[in-house]
Amino acid sequence: MRLKITHQTVYRYDAPVGFVVQSLRLTPSVFDGQKVIEWKVDIDGAEPGPGFRDGAGDWVQVWTMRGPVTEVPVRIEGVVETADLSGVLRGHREMIHPMVYLQSTDATAPDDALRALAEEPEADLSPLDLAHALSARVSEVIAYRPGVTHLNTTAAEALSLGEGVCQDHAHALIALARLRGLPARYVSGYLSADADGAEHEAAHAWAEIHVDGLGWVGFDAANRCCPDDRYVRTGSGLDARDAAPIRGVRASTGMRAEELDVTVAVEPVAP
Repeated sequence: MRLKITHQTVYRYDAPVGFVVQSLRLTPSVFDGQKVIEWKVDIDGAEPGPGFRDGAGDWVQVWTMRGPVTEVPVRIEGVVETADLSGVLRGHREMIHPMVYLQSTDATAPDDALRALAEEPEADLSPLDLAHALSARVSEVIAYRPGVTHLNTTAAEALSLGEGVCQDHAHALIALARLRGLPARYVSGYLSADADGAEHEAAHAWAEIHVDGLGWVGFDAANRCCPDDRYVRTGSGLDARDAAPIRGVRASTGMRAEELDVTVAVEPVAP
């Protein structure tokens, strides 16, 4: 499938900012399930700096903008050709050992409820069957509902609420997998539609769990499926903060408030 992606993020400040540096992880991953046909990242008034591929295999590009500015517009346009690999991240080169992804973070720290949920699947399941079982349980106990959680909601809090968005599903699944000894990480990217073909949040997130014999396998508990050719993978990390598509620092003396406006569209296109 060929997918056209248009992604615009605009940062607005209530006072001029003198200097902005942003680190972007917004370039599609290189693996057997993705081929970039065209891809352009642009920040009006900014200069591109060095780019590098990090230990997780993700491309990171640095941009610098000298002020004073009150607005930083980041625009991405491109076309990606995708293939359905049943969620398996085949052909992806990285140097970080999977065991690194057994460590917990603030967003994925387990509480008693998460520990109890992690123990529900049978002990003698194969790693792959266990990963599927854990993903299914997250789908059952956390209903998809936008607006009830926020960027800093933890896996434990989302489970307590019983509601959340894709970030919460991913964090909860990562926490459960790590509790059962399976390395797990957070993945950011794009999705053209949900599992039923209906419109969905185009900027999306899911989890990857490392399975012996297969490597990293994606699980989207929010949509009760594994990533297929409707998904575009861009980056990964221990949690949402670690895998953030855009990170930045700014120099300002008078700025007190920042607004963020994000518009994302993903649509299939003819070859």
